[in-house]
Amino acid sequence: MVNKIIFACLAIVISIVVILPMALHTAGLHPKNSHDFNFDYNDKKALIIATNHGTLNKPGETSGKKTGLYLSELSVPYYHFVNAGMQVDIASIKGGMIPTEPIPFFIKTDEDKAFESDELTNSKLANSLKIEDLNFSEYSVIFLSGGWGAAYDLGYSEILGEKISDAYHNTDAIFGGICHGVLGFIRAKTKDGNILIAGRKMTGVTDKQVDELGISITPMHPETELKKAGALFESETKFRDVFANHTVVDDEKRFVTSQNQNGGHDVSYAILQLLEN
Repeated sequence: MVNKIIFACLAIVISIVVILPMALHTAGLHPKNSHDFNFDYNDKKALIIATNHGTLNKPGETSGKKTGLYLSELSVPYYHFVNAGMQVDIASIKGGMIPTEPIPFFIKTDEDKAFESDELTNSKLANSLKIEDLNFSEYSVIFLSGGWGAAYDLGYSEILGEKISDAYHNTDAIFGGICHGVLGFIRAKTKDGNILIAGRKMTGVTDKQVDELGISITPMHPETELKKAGALFESETKFRDVFANHTVVDDEKRFVTSQNQNGGHDVSYAILQLLEN
């Protein structure tokens, strides 16, 4: 009887560790890289911006489940930029700690595992730079990572909007965003004071995915806010949008956005290709 119980427990563990991740990848979650990354940008710098908010709380409340950055939405682009020879800085609205979304170990990406086991990258996440202190014109790439926490701060930051606006008008920087990170673009303005992303093809987390995951308490939802800002919203769908994937480049080739956590490789590759041109 004891042996049967042990065998059953082992079977469950094997299913969780091996079979379940394979099934999720097959369905579309965290797809493996399919691009040939062969770039050399030793003279360029990239800035990745993430959230400081770590609580999934309702409006007016301060308590709730832990949340924050969905790590693969930072770790995947980070390593692609680093491997392209770029210096990569990590920043946030307030600076300091960037909290991460707790996720099961069996769905973490290889980049997540490498990031979490590296003293340098852990330090960058714990001691992120404050965007107010940075000169955005130094960067060839400005990338906004997502996660539920970004719904609480990126889209509300006037300073982020101003910094993106200035960099857009005064540099040739490429702007990237993924998942909830795209909310950081909604306050950027043209020189005439209009919304910068109006009329641009963009994507982000769909309202369908928000509904399917049952997390509608966040103060901003990317599809809704991008449409309000006048962006031409695009997306792909599956039986569950958490398994979908879509990356889009605007017609001017300045903004590259990806729908959700599945797009890290695609959005990074598109950005690096644009830099090459």
